[in-house]
Amino acid sequence: MGDDVGNEHLVAAVEEPLDLVRLSLDERIYVKMRNEREATGRLHAYDQHLNMVLSDVEETVTTLEIDEETYEEIYKSTKRSIAMLFVRGDVIILISPPMRPG
Repeated sequence: MGDDVGNEHLVAAVEEPLDLVRLSLDERIYVKMRNEREATGRLHAYDQHLNMVLSDVEETVTTLEIDEETYEEIYKSTKRSIAMLFVRGDVIILISPPMRPG
């Protein structure tokens, strides 16, 4: 039961959706974006539009190619590291806060 106390405190601190983002400041988060893009990085700032500034980012872009001979779908992932990244809020589909021990 003692482990639930930390989670209850977290739940009590989250009253609005942006509260969860606020609690993730200076933590590593996962962001899924439009056009098959994903990023993991440290959240430095955000605003009411969910524009975000992330640092130490690893971005993954997944592309779909069709083999011209077999018409087979081939998914390719490209990763790159970015020191600092601005993410516009209207491209964000999902934000996953850091895993908290519980």
